[in-house]
Amino acid sequence: MPDKETLERVQSDKRQGKSPSTQAGEFVRQEIHHVRQGKHGARSTKQAIAIGLSEARRAGVKLPPPKRGARSSTRKQARRDVAKGRRGGQRTSPRRSSAVRKALKREGRSAASRPALSRQARAAARRRSATSRRNAARKGAATKGPARRSAAARKAARSRKSRS
Repeated sequence: MPDKETLERVQSDKRQGKSPSTQAGEFVRQEIHHVRQGKHGARSTKQAIAIGLSEARRAGVKLPPPKRGARSSTRKQARRDVAKGRRGGQRTSPRRSSAVRKALKREGRSAASRPALSRQARAAARRRSATSRRNAARKGAATKGPARRSAAARKAARSRKSRS
């Protein structure tokens, strides 16, 4: 069940005209926090992200199922989540709910660690083309605004300095 603050942030993103994937990012963020708090675990960072995306679809975020590259079972589940988001799902039976919670409690907490998230992000970026990454960076810089752009440049300079 998504937190009240998460739903408010998603509504705010939607009002600002942000993309569905940005809105879904709020749910993923919440899920990472849950793993860090010890509410439950996740077998991998990918699983934590998948739980967040599933919650987003069920909450009505217009996030389409993956087109290619994903397993057919993943695509099928995503389609079910989208449908559930449209019609508003029924309550999960207590038995199933507690079974899922118990299973996730047995999983580790390291999936939400900084190194794990960094590895996941780098692996995801490597799967994209250089052009796609460059365009995303350009778009990000263009929508940042001068103050935040200069802050980002200062931060980049600092991290460059600490690496050498």
